Amino acid sequence: MAKISEVLPKYDRVARAKHLAAAGVSHFQLKAALASGAVSRVARGVYAVPGADEQLIAIRSLPAEPACVTKAQLQGLWVLEPPLQPHVALTHSRSYPGYVCHRSAVPPTILDTVIQSLRCLPELDGLVIAESAVVLKGVPIAALRQRLSGRNDVRERRIVAGIVPQSQSIIECLARYLLRKAGFHVESQVNVPGMGHLDLMVDGRLGIETDGAGFHMDKASFEEDRRRWNMTTRRGIPTLVVSYPLLRNRPDEFIAMVRDALNRLSTAA
Repeated sequence: MAKISEVLPKYDRVARAKHLAAAGVSHFQLKAALASGAVSRVARGVYAVPGADEQLIAIRSLPAEPACVTKAQLQGLWVLEPPLQPHVALTHSRSYPGYVCHRSAVPPTILDTVIQSLRCLPELDGLVIAESAVVLKGVPIAALRQRLSGRNDVRERRIVAGIVPQSQSIIECLARYLLRKAGFHVESQVNVPGMGHLDLMVDGRLGIETDGAGFHMDKASFEEDRRRWNMTTRRGIPTLVVSYPLLRNRPDEFIAMVRDALNRLSTAA
């Protein structure tokens, strides 16, 4: 017999009675968990542990399942912007006010989530989610192409063609997208002897390192960053270091900075 304490985390701590029963949780065990306060009945046929996500409780109480960008957030994928309204998956055509509804199998698989995001969201938002699914979750690009083989999927296939499986972060993905959109030739994770891999190389001349403050706060990381930057200088590779706020909030400034750096390199040559 399955333990309810082991089953609920598999449903992000919010589950319907039918899910608990299907997993082998007995009615007696459910009653005991309710009596002890370990689990609460949050809606008809919906149970959750204290402190469970309120949005997820609301979604499963409809009843529905998280979908698209909302599901991507729950699965730990890269997301540029939290949605203004939760996205949900339904097996019927009914809609719910305050929710973006997707007609879908429930619960959506991670592949379903990526396809929904590519079709529903702006190009960059879809790319970020799709690339992180490939990088973090091992979703095969071939599987994405197979699901996007229809004649109406031209835009989505073009987005998938821009995925780089070696990408290291949402910042790198964002920088690469902006540079390519501006017409630059961009290489990712370029090997530099003695340094490791440079995040991006623009037009074969200018390095780009993406700086995420959350990953560079301890002393060891700080020193490693300086070693890498010093090595690019020693190797004769001028390198710009860019942050997420710059890319997200001031993309035109970023592109102008890159263009100016390349122009100065051409003049110096």
